[in-house]
Amino acid sequence: MATLETPKKLRELQRALYLRAKKEPSFRAYALYDKVYRDDVLAHAYALAKANGGVAGPDKITFADIEASGSAAMLEELREELKTKRYRPGPVRRVYIPKSGGERPLGIPSIRDRVVQTAVKLIIEPLFEADFDENSYGFRPKRNAHQALDAIREALDQGMNWVIDADIEAYFDTIPHDRLMKTVAERIVDGAMLALIKMFLEAPVVDERDDNRPRRNPKGTPQGGVMVISPLLANIYLDLLDRNFRRHVEEGKLSGRIVRYADDLVLLSPEPPVREMSWMSQLVTRLGLAFHPSKTRVLDARRERFDFLGHAHRWQSQRLYLDISRKAKGRIRDELRRKTRRFWLSLEEMVALLNPYIRGARQYFRRVRRRTLSQLDTFVAVRIARWWARKHNARRPAWSLVQKEALFRHHGLERWDLPLARRPADSRRAK
Repeated sequence: MATLETPKKLRELQRALYLRAKKEPSFRAYALYDKVYRDDVLAHAYALAKANGGVAGPDKITFADIEASGSAAMLEELREELKTKRYRPGPVRRVYIPKSGGERPLGIPSIRDRVVQTAVKLIIEPLFEADFDENSYGFRPKRNAHQALDAIREALDQGMNWVIDADIEAYFDTIPHDRLMKTVAERIVDGAMLALIKMFLEAPVVDERDDNRPRRNPKGTPQGGVMVISPLLANIYLDLLDRNFRRHVEEGKLSGRIVRYADDLVLLSPEPPVREMSWMSQLVTRLGLAFHPSKTRVLDARRERFDFLGHAHRWQSQRLYLDISRKAKGRIRDELRRKTRRFWLSLEEMVALLNPYIRGARQYFRRVRRRTLSQLDTFVAVRIARWWARKHNARRPAWSLVQKEALFRHHGLERWDLPLARRPADSRRAK
């Protein structure tokens, strides 16, 4: 979700809910629904949804359409529908994006539904943040993937070299609605709010591969960049795994540490995790989920590398080395190939297209070894040389265009492998 300053009254409400939940583990909020349609909450929810961007939902209405007629009218309409309990979420448009080994389905609701989802998230998130485990890092305020990587490094430094590299099969698509709602109800007793959340879960799905006919959504919570509430609900459900593991560790029945980023997780243990693997498999089954049989494995990090959050982890000579995982490298190269097939662009336009992507991916992978980043610089240069040749119907790649670092020095192309003076401090140790 985009970062914007939270209005003072909303911030005070969130703080009060968080502190109450933190102080009272059995506290259940009973008066939340009327906060969702408060003017300041809806206005802030719309600002966040707009900043987050995204394409139109099934109704084909874009932010430009809403702005043309004035967002205030839409917000007032939503406020009245929510206040009178006439609001009903529309269908979710299902699209597919490529991923290694297949495709990933994404859900795109209408903008008005994104606004209401955001408003609900603003109100209920503090209640659950008070409960979430410190080793959960995905889709949470002030937490990120690099903190999860730090947690893995810390666990390995502490001698937890045995790793359960776990993969929950189709997690977002298989969460049981009834069990998820029971988990949400552990903190929320407001019937109207629970009904609203349930409507989001059960919103019909419109799939272009199925003649765009709305289909009931019997389980799961659609994922996607604009699916505002899905990551929170996914975290709420998997917190059952986190809290039960923590309790068993405190009781001495299990050992180790779970590091989780949404549905990506690893369990690190100082000894072969036989009990931990058995316990975790049983709990996941009771939750109505399943580990992917070919993607879940137990390994000794002193002898084998493992992947987590796109990073390959290799423990050698009492030190952790990070690289870009094979799958992530493939995705990066595929994206660079896709971008360098636009032969109608000028060189300046091509550089302008590539630079934001390189900056973003470089920031995410800033801790990996320099050799990999240097190889990506070479890959980009080769792609541009071939792109230029195809663009001008030349027989050979335009090597003169990329020699002597001309792309970087004269045309402003961003480097993957930054000079030492410009490299982030936490990546300068990467080899």
